[in-house]
Amino acid sequence: MLSSFRIPSMGTQPAAFAAKITDTTKTVAQLKSAATPTPHSTVTCGYQAHVAGFFRNVTVLWSKNLMNHSLTVMVSSLDNDMNYCCKIDLVKPWQFWSKRGSKSFEVEGNFVEVFWDLRSAKLSGNGSPEPMSDYYVAIVSDEEVVLLLGDLKHKAYKRTRSRPALVEGFISFKKESIFGKKTFSTKARFDEQRKEHEVVVESSNDEKDPEMWVSVDGIVVVHVKNLQWKFRGNVMVLVDRTPVMVYYDVHDWLFGSSESTASSGLFLFKPVAVGTMVEEYFSDAEEGDSGGGSSPLSRYNSASSGYGPLHDFCLFLYAWKLE
Repeated sequence: MLSSFRIPSMGTQPAAFAAKITDTTKTVAQLKSAATPTPHSTVTCGYQAHVAGFFRNVTVLWSKNLMNHSLTVMVSSLDNDMNYCCKIDLVKPWQFWSKRGSKSFEVEGNFVEVFWDLRSAKLSGNGSPEPMSDYYVAIVSDEEVVLLLGDLKHKAYKRTRSRPALVEGFISFKKESIFGKKTFSTKARFDEQRKEHEVVVESSNDEKDPEMWVSVDGIVVVHVKNLQWKFRGNVMVLVDRTPVMVYYDVHDWLFGSSESTASSGLFLFKPVAVGTMVEEYFSDAEEGDSGGGSSPLSRYNSASSGYGPLHDFCLFLYAWKLE
C-alpha cells in the first residue's frame, strides 16, 4: 500500500536538535523522559538534502512490528512547519511483498519521486527494520538523485535515469529503538570518510552487582561497574581516531516499573571536534603516561588522516530491555 500526505512538523530542525546535546546528565534524563518511543522496532534517520530547489530536512523512518514493515519519507517545508510525506507499506500478512517500486509526491508544488528496491535486502539479526545491504532507496528531485541510501548505487542511477546531485545529502542524526534481554546493537558512521562501525551495548543480569559494557567493532570502550549507583553518565572515547562523547541513562533498567514488560535505556553517541574540550579531557591521560607510550590524544593527532568527524551528527539508541 502506498500513500502520500502532509503532516505538521515538530518544529525542531534535526541537525540543530542533535547539536544541542551537552555533556550534562540532566539533559540526557530530560531527553529520555520526553522522547521515549512506542514499543516497536523503528529507525529514524535525519538528513539534509537539496530538494525542490532548497536544502531541506529529509527524514527517513523504517518501522517494523508483527503486522507490518514500512518505510516513510518526509520532506520539510522551507519554514519547517509542514512535512510532505510518502509512506510505503513493504509487507503485510495478507499482501505480497512490495519490495520494488516507485512513488511520486509534491513538495510545495514540486515533483519528487522515491524509488526503492529491497528484493535482495539483508536485515540484521537484532530485529532492526533498516536493511544492512543489497538495497537502495533513491529520492529524485529536478532530475537529480538528491539522496541515495543503500549500497546498490549503480542500479539506482540506472533505474532512476537521473544524475547525481551536485551537493550530496548528508546525515544529521540517527535514532533507533531496539529490543533485547542483554545485548543491543546498531551501526553508525562517526567520520565522513570512514566505514560504518558496529556499536554494541551489553548488560549483566547480576542484580547485586550490575555492570554494563559498550563496545565498538568488538573493542570495549566503556565499562561501568556498580551500575546501580552510576546509572547516568558520560565519557569520551576514541573511535577509529575520532573523539566521540558517549552519554547514557539506564535508570529504568534498574528501577523501572515492575508492571512494564520492557524498560528503556538511552545511549547517545556524538562526535566532537579535536580542540580545547578534547585536549582537556585527555590531559590527565597524557600527564599520567609514565611508560613512554603515547596517550589517546597524541595517537589521534599523529595518526589523523585529515578526515573530519560528523560534528552535527548524533546517534540516539533506545535499548528496550525485555523481562
